[in-house]
Amino acid sequence: MMNSTISHRALETLCLALGLASAAVSCAHDAASQGQSSLPPAASSPAPEQQAPAPAAPPASDSTEVLLCAGQTRISVAAGTPGTTVAGALMSEWMRKNPNANWEAEERERHTLQPAADNAGLIGQVQGQTYGRVTQQDVNLWKTEVERVATAGSAVFHSADQLGSTVSVSCDMCHPHAANTHPETYPKYQAQLGRVALLRDMINWCIEHPVRGKALESDDPKLRALEAYIIAQRKGKQLDYGKH
Repeated sequence: MMNSTISHRALETLCLALGLASAAVSCAHDAASQGQSSLPPAASSPAPEQQAPAPAAPPASDSTEVLLCAGQTRISVAAGTPGTTVAGALMSEWMRKNPNANWEAEERERHTLQPAADNAGLIGQVQGQTYGRVTQQDVNLWKTEVERVATAGSAVFHSADQLGSTVSVSCDMCHPHAANTHPETYPKYQAQLGRVALLRDMINWCIEHPVRGKALESDDPKLRALEAYIIAQRKGKQLDYGKH
């Protein structure tokens, strides 16, 4: 087939002398073939560099296991996870395992600190050799001091920092307003501990597990205050030790 780049004038010459044109085309074809054979081979494109595969992400080794107070629900969280997220995940997992549990009503107890008992009726009475005759000053002192300790306990209860939490969890995240703590049922057997526990034993267990802090010494003012606050918030509940 003749090259499409042949001019109209060449085509006219072809019509007048087919033999000459045929020879010319043959020569041109030979020349083209020689020219193509004399061309240097085209440089081959360099093969694209193969990128090294991205290193696999190292397994998460900085996760922390957090256990809910009941000892049956646990989750693993990454370091730095906000405390509210940890508490939310714990409670979501608990609710998943306990779809029919009706615990919200009790956790909606009022957050306001319950007042201490009114001992005004004792004014003027004789209280043995310890107090002698009870005065208004005595009654005011009793109320002020016991509420001061309970108020301090409320501050600790609602503060992850004061509890020494390493995952930013505070007691109120699982026990709003100290609800669902049931101090009136202690002492009682606790499976988590494998023995009979006092209220302070369970406080320390919760500090070590959901809160991920260090247990408090028995004479630590924070532990005494936490006990006072938790008991104060359950004012009016009948004592029933050993109840589950």
